[in-house]
Amino acid sequence: MNRRVLIVGGGWAGLAAAVRASERGCRVTLLEAARVWGGRARALEPTPSPDCPPDLPMPLDNGQHILIGAYTQTLGLLQRLGLYLPDHLHAMPLDLRFADGSGLATPDWAQRWPAPLDTVAAIACARGWSGRDRAALLMAAVRWRMRGFACLPSESVADLCAGLPQRVWQDFIEPLCVAALNTPAQQASAQVFLTVLRDALLGAGHPPWRASQLLLPRTCLGDMLPLAALRWLTHQGAELHLGQRALGLERSATNGPWRLHSASAAYEADRVILACPATEAARLLRTLPEAPAQWIAQAAALQHTAIGTVYVAGWLRQPWPSAHPMLALRSSGSASPAQFAFRRDWLQAGRAAATPAETGGAWAELALVASACDTDKATLQAAVLDQARQALGLHGERVQQTVIEKRATFACTPGLQRPSAAIAPGLWAAGDYLHGPYPATLEAAVRSGLQAAEHCAAA
Repeated sequence: MNRRVLIVGGGWAGLAAAVRASERGCRVTLLEAARVWGGRARALEPTPSPDCPPDLPMPLDNGQHILIGAYTQTLGLLQRLGLYLPDHLHAMPLDLRFADGSGLATPDWAQRWPAPLDTVAAIACARGWSGRDRAALLMAAVRWRMRGFACLPSESVADLCAGLPQRVWQDFIEPLCVAALNTPAQQASAQVFLTVLRDALLGAGHPPWRASQLLLPRTCLGDMLPLAALRWLTHQGAELHLGQRALGLERSATNGPWRLHSASAAYEADRVILACPATEAARLLRTLPEAPAQWIAQAAALQHTAIGTVYVAGWLRQPWPSAHPMLALRSSGSASPAQFAFRRDWLQAGRAAATPAETGGAWAELALVASACDTDKATLQAAVLDQARQALGLHGERVQQTVIEKRATFACTPGLQRPSAAIAPGLWAAGDYLHGPYPATLEAAVRSGLQAAEHCAAA
């Protein structure tokens, strides 16, 4: 008889777990408390605005996400589900340059060089850097590699990079750290940062992409993993339920079936995967007679950091200063909180941007992203728009939507004790917050889902 697997949570971890469990011959039931699939990486319901036309060309996401070529498990899963990846992802080389052209980027002539020579070329050609700046980062990179990209668990990124010049810190370390870990460099785990550097700059990519290549969604996130996985799971006969918030979890005997209750139904399964947020998983575990106290305590201790995204359309007084749809922004606290700008109109395949002669500029649809955001929506929007006016010459803008995902990621701090995937016999967790080498990313979520499903199928 096929094993019954119940998965609580329809984000990217839960969807990955459902697909893998089905691939392993399990009968899958997937529950999601919300009315839409995708978790924190989902398409948004359009919010009417008097400043914004109703016919937006592309649905907005709950924040602008970036994938990289090193996300081998995520990209492999999408491919197995039948997606032609170039239709959904725009690939560009590593490029962290600012509007004035300064910063680090892989030169065109080095983009096919083997790693780490392509990164060496990027450092050697970083614009606006002195010879001392370039030499300092190259020497640091050599030290990190010789030490196996390992450091003391208590070290922060600021500790790790204390001797680097200010220009290297501002142009490379800070923007990369906040983009990857969503935690300020002064508070971020140096070990996790080094792991990200190792895998992104030296690891294997998903063919045909290199590990360090940036992959920007061309379509909304709902059209990627959620839609593809739901089609595939439906064809496999999985039970899929939206609007089913789990209220309690129990087990009648040591090796008996698990039973989960929602407001309107009860579900039985041989194995359970909690792919919901850490707070929800801890809430359900407290309903067990023998609640795993250590797991619950570690989940409760996680602090969360927000990501804010301002979606705006407007005119640019000067040409877009990059050949790519992503641009770094100089960020310095609450006055200029955004670190990156994205040309959404460039990412939409087959859509040309208008350039009316009377304005002398181009119409652009932008996503302006402020990681590690710690302010309210109105304050963030005002500051980010002012920042875009100064950096990009934005004017005549119409805000489409401002989104702050308050629990976007966990704060990836030094020595953080994260909960394990194994909770009890037959009970597993999946999610980007679990113990592992990576910060809270789509790849971490997908990997955890795949691993939890493997355990359920094998146990």
